[in-house]
Amino acid sequence: MACMAIMLCVSGVSALGQRNVVPKEVAEVTTTKVVTTTVTRIEQEDTVDSKAPLDSLHRDGRYVWMPDSLLNDYKKLIKGHSRVVDDPMRLDIHEMTVFRGDTIPMVLKTRNLGRYDRGLFNMLFIPRGTWHFGLTVSYGQFDVSNMGVLNMVSDIDVGAHTFNVKPYLSYFIRNNLSVGLRLGYTTGRLALGSMKVDIDEDMNFNLHDILYKSESYAAALTLQQYYGLTRRGRFGVYNEVELAFSSGSSDFERPFDGVIKRTHTTNMEAKLTFSPGVCVFIMENVSFNLSFGVFGFYLRNERQKVDDVDLGNRFTSGANFKINLFNLAFGIGIHI
Repeated sequence: MACMAIMLCVSGVSALGQRNVVPKEVAEVTTTKVVTTTVTRIEQEDTVDSKAPLDSLHRDGRYVWMPDSLLNDYKKLIKGHSRVVDDPMRLDIHEMTVFRGDTIPMVLKTRNLGRYDRGLFNMLFIPRGTWHFGLTVSYGQFDVSNMGVLNMVSDIDVGAHTFNVKPYLSYFIRNNLSVGLRLGYTTGRLALGSMKVDIDEDMNFNLHDILYKSESYAAALTLQQYYGLTRRGRFGVYNEVELAFSSGSSDFERPFDGVIKRTHTTNMEAKLTFSPGVCVFIMENVSFNLSFGVFGFYLRNERQKVDDVDLGNRFTSGANFKINLFNLAFGIGIHI
């Protein structure tokens, strides 16, 4: 039996809310504007006589009367879909999806470590077998010349710049879990041409010809655990554990008794940090990432020379358990 849908709206009022169908003669002679009259065949199994009286077709159950605004919902319902079935807020813990020919679960099983179940679920965000690579580049420059501050600091000539580049590559060994490698290069330079400070007769000095520059290289192993927040896999949060090793050097030059003194420092550092972040897919395979350092541990060894003469070395260690809002990392990642 054919199943068809007819939408009839006269003066903007749907026939769905009327007891009887508006006769054809009335619709033709009325001066009221007819909004829409649509007949749509959903399935074609039997032949329906289009000249048959509308009342008989309605009584036979072969036509459904509704406004045009409900046509798409009706088609979905006939095909077995509805708001109840397709509601993205309704979670089916047994739901499956297909990724590169493999059937994988949409809801990942997590172990409840506490005595209270909060009803949290880890949705599939990035499937196993995905490669993730990207590049983070930053550059900053600061330049001040010929500026006076409250008539106490004058003749200022300061210039500084920093450059940082960090390529990274990771592989998802499990759903929402990846291991990776991150490399880094950082360089910076600060030049103080001149700065005069004159507070009173007993406190005034002049700084000039001061130069500081540094350069460092780093390599890090990363472990990232993602948590999907939506069924579509567009929004997620993650926590990154990074074990980094870095090595670098810095030079500090300043005049002393008319002679330029140079202090050369070399350093090596091992650092373990924890960085939460947010990941949003802005395109199908391109994501935007934002993370910030929360806490970590570090071990650092420094050795100094002044004018090529060993001055000594220093070993330090510590932990940082505070949020540093200036340690924000923005990045664009590509997933293949």
